[in-house]
Amino acid sequence: MSGTLSRRKLLRRGGPALIAGGAAVYATSVELTGLARGSPAQGVDYYRKLGVTTFINAAGTYTVLSASTMPDEVQAAMALAAQQPVHLNELLNAAGEYLAKRLRCEAALVTAGAAAALTLGTAACVTVGNQPAIVSIPTDLSGLKNEVLVQKAHRYEYDHALRNCGVRFIEVETLEEYDQAFTERTVMAHFFNASEGGEISREDWVRLAHKHGVPCLNDAAADVPPISNLWNYTQMGFDLVTFSGGKGLRGPQCTGLLLGKKDLIEAAKLNNSPNSNTVGRGMKVAKEEIVGLVAAVDWFLSQDDATMEAEFRRRAERIAEYLKSIPTVKTKIFIPAVANHVPHLLITYDPRRIKVTGAEVMQRMRQGKPRIELNPASGGGPASAGLPQGPNTIVVGVWMLRQGEDMVVAQRLHEVLREAAS
Repeated sequence: MSGTLSRRKLLRRGGPALIAGGAAVYATSVELTGLARGSPAQGVDYYRKLGVTTFINAAGTYTVLSASTMPDEVQAAMALAAQQPVHLNELLNAAGEYLAKRLRCEAALVTAGAAAALTLGTAACVTVGNQPAIVSIPTDLSGLKNEVLVQKAHRYEYDHALRNCGVRFIEVETLEEYDQAFTERTVMAHFFNASEGGEISREDWVRLAHKHGVPCLNDAAADVPPISNLWNYTQMGFDLVTFSGGKGLRGPQCTGLLLGKKDLIEAAKLNNSPNSNTVGRGMKVAKEEIVGLVAAVDWFLSQDDATMEAEFRRRAERIAEYLKSIPTVKTKIFIPAVANHVPHLLITYDPRRIKVTGAEVMQRMRQGKPRIELNPASGGGPASAGLPQGPNTIVVGVWMLRQGEDMVVAQRLHEVLREAAS
């Protein structure tokens, strides 16, 4: 093979020498870096070094805006986990067992985000009990079930996460269509938890799937808080449920949760990294991130829904109070029904008096100093499910603001709107 050696062959041929040499190199590197002395590293501001501008997050937990900020406890747990190596499968298994107990489900898996959880959950349904199929998908589906039922209103921009496993969607709209759509090719029934459309309820979706002996998956990526959602859907009967680790849970952005039935979670593990020839090989989660998500779940479960909501309301009210002197400006606190179920501040105004669109306000906030990102629903842009939109609507997501940032946002909004009113 052109003179190259695999890692396995290299270890087999030169194991003792490599170990001895590796020990020497390790000792030297420890001495050079000062790790043996335990000297604290001085952090470098690489955002500044790389010329990347940070911002105040008045938008929310959007992936493109680097999602949430992690609590100090989570950051500290990750920093500690980074100091020593562990066996990754042992850590994944231990983390899964711990999370399953805390989240009241049969089994759990830390994934590389909620989209990865969708892929691994689908792969689990396709390959459960059939390990050779793990290598075959997504291109060779001979003898495998590969049809996923979904409500037409639940088709969304994460289809690819499921289609990566070689499945195809069968759309239904009514309960009768759903019942009749099950065939010997049906492998899974997929539900988008935050969808604003669709006639079929969660309960009916689960009931008919189980009537036909088919597992059902619920994508609830952005659907905490409330805290209880972490077990509501598995206890409702969904065989698999996904959550993002980097949104309301406030864990590392590139983590997610796949919760559900033990046999399916075990099948998902077999399709996952660090196993090599699998659909999930590229969905690697580092040891620091696994620990970070476990720490985030612990942190989140120590919180209280009412306390969090009250704090977010106070932030929104402070901003609203600061804007009330601007003619025609009206404010309202709005909580989406499911996804991002936290207080948001809605700001509307008469465009005849304040001659600027919501999209222009968003751009001016982005260009100011400090840079501030408003919720993308501002001005009628693409938004999370349930958020109102309109050309003269500004949406402020307050839950990712740090202490004191609400007043910075208020002052800048006041400047922009006052200028447009004059």
